[in-house]
Amino acid sequence: MNQCLPVNAKMSKAKKVLDEARETQNRELDLVDKGLVSFEELPGLFNMANITRLTLSHNKISIISPGIANLLNLEILNLSNNQLTELPVSLSSMPKLRILNVSINRLDNLPRGFGAFPVLEVLDLSYNNLNEHVLPGNFFGMETLRALYLGDNDFEYIPKEVGQLKNLQILGLRDNDLLELPREVGDLLRLRELHIQNNRLQVLPPEVAQLDLLSNKSVMKMEENPWVNPIAEQYLLGISHVIEYLKTETYKIIYNRHMQAGRSGPPPPKADKSKKASRVRA
Repeated sequence: MNQCLPVNAKMSKAKKVLDEARETQNRELDLVDKGLVSFEELPGLFNMANITRLTLSHNKISIISPGIANLLNLEILNLSNNQLTELPVSLSSMPKLRILNVSINRLDNLPRGFGAFPVLEVLDLSYNNLNEHVLPGNFFGMETLRALYLGDNDFEYIPKEVGQLKNLQILGLRDNDLLELPREVGDLLRLRELHIQNNRLQVLPPEVAQLDLLSNKSVMKMEENPWVNPIAEQYLLGISHVIEYLKTETYKIIYNRHMQAGRSGPPPPKADKSKKASRVRA
């Protein structure tokens, strides 16, 4: 009997939040750090069609029920810091979902058709176990996306289709294993923040210089990479010097030689990520 008490206590806590929301017609549900393991502990949740924001961060949920798609008015879904190993296909059919945060989980794949979100603006997939091989074919078809966070994963390359995200303003790629960026990054003309720190990058495509990364509201983070000497020297002087250098004919020659040579010598070593929380299996 004693083993059941914590579960009952959790369910009653969560049920209390749901009951209060129903009574008050509250459109925002806050279920942070309630010790939840499953959506089964949230009876009747998927019938609450008026909900616009659902926060379930800091729990121990491993699977999202496909029934989540019944929440037709949901605009913000936060499932960060759980134990998710997969996402349901139904998620990308949600008609009003604008912000999806599934960072700090254990995802090593994405469902087919994941890029079908009709109005998604912010997608946070950081701190998982994702790489370029598990991105579904339509991943970069999310034309409404303004911010994409892929930091703390296992990407070595970013597909050239990233250039299709014409409305993207923030691209977070820090703490991966990136060996290069595609030239198509230069097509992201609305980009104002580029985070590429702590990767294995040695060169940048000259097209990066086409982006507005030097205005007051812009951010470019590029530290902790094994840059070729000319970039490293310019970086010591500041980001603006790097951007100007990328525009020079001298650099274009260096870049083309580097790419044709397939990187001189072996690629920089990977960081040891074996102790990441996302790798731990319960």
